[in-house]
Formats: sequence, C-alpha cells, structure tokens
Amino acid sequence: MLIVGILLLVFLAIGMPIAYAIGISGFAFFLQHPELPMTIIAQLPISQTQNFTLLAVPLFILAGNLMNASGITSRLIKLSSVLTGHMRGGLAQVNVMLSTLMGGVSGSAIADASMEARILCPAMIERGYSPGFTANCTAWTGLITATIPPGVGIILYGVTGEVSIGWLFAAGIFVGIFLTVVYMFTVWVISGREGYKAERARASFRECMQAIVENIWALLFPIFLLVGLRIGIFTPSEVGSFACVYAILVGIFAYKELTLKKLVQTLADSVLDVGGIMFIIALSGIFGYGIPFEKIPDLISNAILGFSTNRYVVMFIILFILVILGMFIDGSVVILLFTPIFLPLAIKVGWDPVHFGILFCTMITMGNMTPPVGLAMSAVCTVLNVPISEYIKDMWPWFWATVLSIGVLVFFPGLVLALPRLLF
Repeated sequence: MLIVGILLLVFLAIGMPIAYAIGISGFAFFLQHPELPMTIIAQLPISQTQNFTLLAVPLFILAGNLMNASGITSRLIKLSSVLTGHMRGGLAQVNVMLSTLMGGVSGSAIADASMEARILCPAMIERGYSPGFTANCTAWTGLITATIPPGVGIILYGVTGEVSIGWLFAAGIFVGIFLTVVYMFTVWVISGREGYKAERARASFRECMQAIVENIWALLFPIFLLVGLRIGIFTPSEVGSFACVYAILVGIFAYKELTLKKLVQTLADSVLDVGGIMFIIALSGIFGYGIPFEKIPDLISNAILGFSTNRYVVMFIILFILVILGMFIDGSVVILLFTPIFLPLAIKVGWDPVHFGILFCTMITMGNMTPPVGLAMSAVCTVLNVPISEYIKDMWPWFWATVLSIGVLVFFPGLVLALPRLLF
C-alpha cells in the first residue's frame, strides 16, 4: 500500500482528477498482488455504491439545490441582517449567521463559501472590510455549514463507519451553534481592532418576527429531519427523499419561485454534483480494498499506541493527521478512506464514535480553509481575486479560534453528546 499511497499523492500533485487518481492508484495494488483475480476491480465500484443508506447523499444534495432554487438564499440573507446587522462588524456578522442558516440547506462548506463570496463579499469589500478578512470570514464560516445537518461529510462518515446518522445530526446541531458563537466573537474582536461598524440599527421585535416567519420553512427543515428520524417515520435514506419533496413543495406553494424551468435546471446541476461525488465513492472501493487486506488499520493503530496509549494524546495525533490530509485531499475522499482506519483506534482507546465522528469531520473540513490547497480557501480567493499571501496574513485569528473550539469539544464530550442523548 506504500506504493499505492505514493502514486495517489503523485497523481493529485500533477492535477489528475480525484476520482481517477484514486481508481488508478488502487489498480496498482492489484498489480502488486497477482493472486487476486482482476474481476474484483470491476466488482468493487459497483458493490461500493450498493448501499441503501448511501442514497441519502444524492438526495440531500438534490434537496439543497432545490431549496436554493426556491429563493431561500435571499430570504436567509435578510433574516441574517435583521438578527445580527446591528452588531459590531455588521456585514461580517451577517456572513457568519448566513453560514449557520445555510447549514440546514446546503450542507457543503465549499458550496456555501463560493455562494457567499459571490453574493455577500463584494458588498463587504465596498464597505471597507479588508479583502483578506472578508475571504477568511467567508471560508472559515463554511465550517458551520458542513456541521449543521444535513452535512454530506457527516452522512458519509455514518455510512462508512456504521454510526447512527440520527445521532450524528443531533450532535452536529450543537457543534454548529457553538462554532457560530465562537466566530461571531472572533468577528466582534477583529472589528473592534479594525473599526468595522454595525450595518444597521437594531431591528424591532416585530421586524425580527416577520423575518423569522418569512423563513420559517427553511428554519424548520433540520428540525423535521431530526424529528422524523427520532420517532421512526424515516430511515436516513428515506429522510433524504422527504427533504426533496419538502423542498419542492416549499418552492412551489410557499415561496412560489420554483418554476418548471428552474426545476429542470436544478435537476441538471444536481446530476453533475451527484455524479462527481458518487464517482469518487465508487472508485474509492478499489483503493480501499487494500487497506484491510494489508492490515493498515492495525499497523497505524500499533504505531500510534506505541507512542502513547493516552486517549487524549491519541485523539490529538489523529486530528493533526486529519488537518494535514484535509489540506491536500478532498474531504469526501479522506472520510471514505480513513474512517475505517481511525474509527476502530478511537473506539479502542475509549472515544464515543459519535463524538469522534463530529470531530473527525470538522477537522477534515478545516483543512479546506488552510493553505496550501484548501478547496474553500481557493474558491473564495479565486472569486474575490485575493492573493493567498493576503489570505494567510489574516487567517490566524480564525485558525486559533477554531483550534481552541475543537480543544473544548475534545475535553467536554458531554457538550457534543447532550442533544443526541436527549433525543435518542
């Protein structure tokens, strides 16, 4: 597997598409083991996708695209402004709140960061916010979006590690809200230093209620997901189907903006989005076959436990490795390939799989916001035409705020698990 891993890194370094890099490097494993029948290579991509729970991934991607096509984004921007625009650093606070609200709609950090970079960031720069601060605020708050259900990464972890998706969704709500508070405080501190002012006067109670009522269907969406899972109406796959139907009904009858033309375009866009991620999932079956075959989880587990058996030391070693991996490799790939490696080790030293899973997905997503090739960072900097050097200069308050937040969540697992235990 060493040669396979080196080939994967080389292919990614030369710019080969991720799915092909995974598939071709995985094929090299079978060339090293002629005793294995080559027919397995054709069978693995098919068997990898024949998982009923995995249906949740394309369904939630479609549901998120349908919600966006229904005009939900403009309404959420208005609600975010009403709730936080009066605070110091007004538009930046709106940026943070919008990412939180979008968590129940898109579930993708990169998609959220790209959307906000196009819609909200030009206005921030016009108001005098520095491009580096604007880019960091937009990229890092995408971490909230990926954590609040229905995050695609969390679903992939649940499917791969056979962990309850309902429990993961419930845990993700607290972590997402916790990160929201941390990032709003970060904006407040930076805005005081840089002189970024409030965007508007404090909204009246009536104006707040009007904005909430206007967005009630989007706000209720994650609640309906958890309630449906809790009382047994839906399985994780079925709740994805419900999400699509819900989004269509809201777009047609509540917001009246989802036309037939928009629906067709949304379906076409979703086919591309789903095709890309499912192609990666399928070919990861070829690459992942060699991991248990050569007992890679046992080798890594023994190496880490040989350094220390303390559960906290083991956790921080794993999290450090995940941040490095997330800097270079797409988060979905890291989750698919490394959940079977690190989850057994985490359970072995005494970590709850739900608690570990939330931290696991959060740290991988964090790699998207950091150099050298973080995908969310690259997307935002490309849209705003911000040099990476300027992004890095303003990155450190956000980086350390996130690291400290993760540290709190590591040492206080009861915070993460309180809501899942209450609901389930």
